Amino acid sequence: MHVKLPEVASATDAREAARALLDAGVDGIKLYAQTWASPIVVMPPDAVRGAAEEAHRRGKLVFAHPSNRDGLLNAVRGGVDVLVHTTPQMGPWNEAVLGEMTAARVTLIPTLKLWRYELRHDRESVRDQFVGVAVDQLRAWRERNGAVLFGTDVGYMNDYDPTDEYVLMSEAGMNSRDILASLTTAPAARFGASSRAGRVAAGLDADLVVLAADPAADVRAFAAVRHTIREGRVIYSAPPLLRAR
Repeated sequence: MHVKLPEVASATDAREAARALLDAGVDGIKLYAQTWASPIVVMPPDAVRGAAEEAHRRGKLVFAHPSNRDGLLNAVRGGVDVLVHTTPQMGPWNEAVLGEMTAARVTLIPTLKLWRYELRHDRESVRDQFVGVAVDQLRAWRERNGAVLFGTDVGYMNDYDPTDEYVLMSEAGMNSRDILASLTTAPAARFGASSRAGRVAAGLDADLVVLAADPAADVRAFAAVRHTIREGRVIYSAPPLLRAR
């Protein structure tokens, strides 16, 4: 993407940048709270809060790419609504970190599959250890009944198959009902759409997915989509399976 992101160094900068984006009609604000690679730059807490206050004043959610401990805590303390990614670089989330996340009632999009993609050129042992930390972070968050939304960072990644994300979420202790909630009722609640979406009920939007197998038996079935229905209209059907004669 050939887009220059606004850079902010103060609450005033952040408010002005957020205001310009919101005036342009965006649905939410995302903050790069801490860079992923060197040079490491952390968004100041007052800048996070400035952007969050402007977005919340307009009734919009604020997302943060936390990257590491400072980015995560600044995002949580600054009023961010959704943390987009676990943070395996910082190691396990201890009770102090989890306590602040819980108190702030943030929502987490784990993107566990992303870490294997990011480290795809590293040794398998390094990759597995890194992903294992992210899985443990999600497990610790779920043990506190933290809200989780499904996401893989597709668009940044060029691997569109979500199967591995379901498997890793399962390894973190989420059962099929938990994962289903992350795809349906949890996002509907987080985005203020529970009155019309997220459930199968009379009067709600007819947005449905028909699977080829039961995810309660194997969470990989969440990726085995037979039909996708939006507002009562079939917009995708999987091609029929071919059988050998």
